[in-house]
Amino acid sequence: MTANTNPTPGRDTAAGPPAPDWTHVYRAGEPSSANDPVLLMLHGTGGNEEEILGLADALDPAATLLSPRGPVTEGGLRRWFRRLSEGVFDVDDVVRRAAELAGFLAWARHRYDLGERPIVAVGFSNGANIALATALLHPEAVKRVIAFSGMFPLDGRSLTTDLSETAVLLLNGRTDPMAPLTSVDTVAAALSARGAAVEQELRGGGHGIAATDVAAARPWLARQQPAAG
Repeated sequence: MTANTNPTPGRDTAAGPPAPDWTHVYRAGEPSSANDPVLLMLHGTGGNEEEILGLADALDPAATLLSPRGPVTEGGLRRWFRRLSEGVFDVDDVVRRAAELAGFLAWARHRYDLGERPIVAVGFSNGANIALATALLHPEAVKRVIAFSGMFPLDGRSLTTDLSETAVLLLNGRTDPMAPLTSVDTVAAALSARGAAVEQELRGGGHGIAATDVAAARPWLARQQPAAG
C-alpha cells in the first residue's frame, strides 16, 4: 500500500471537479473488486488526518483510505465545524461544512479513480457528527457511516432527503456526557424516518472508542460490500 499526503492540491488540470485546498491523506489499499468500500476517516476534535489512521487499520488494514483534516480550528484544535458552546453546534456551519465535504468527495473520486466504490465514513466524536450530517444532507456522497460517540448535528433543521439506500452504525457509551443518549436517539430516529437502515450498539462507559465498539464495527463493515452485478 502507498500513502499520499496532498497538503494543497489547488486546481486539478484534468477533467472533473476542481480540487479543494484541503490537507488529506490518501492510501491505496488492496481491493479484491471494484465494489470494495473506501474508508473516509474523520478525526475528532484535536485529532488529525494521520492519527485516525490507526482506527482504520483496526477495522480493515487492507482498505483504501481517504483521510482529510478538519477545516476549523478552536483553541488551536482541529474540528469539522464551529460550535457555540460545549454540545451546542453552529448548525449553519454544520450544513456548510457537510456540503464542502461532499464536494471534496466528488473531487477525490475523480482524482484517485475511485469509480463507483462505496464510501464508508468512519468518524469519532466531532468526526462522527460531520459524517452523520453529510449522510443526512448529501446521501449521494455518503451512504454508509460508522459513528463512534456521535450525536445529532442538525438541531432545528427539517430533513427531506431520501435515505433508503443509507446504512448507519451508531456506537455509543450509555453515560457519555458529550454525546447524551437523548441526542443519539434523535439521530437514530431522524435517519430511520428518512428510510435509513440503522444499527445501534450501546456499551457501558462514556466518550471514546472501546474495543467492543471496534469488534462490533468490523462485521458491519464487512457486510457493506455491494454484491457484484
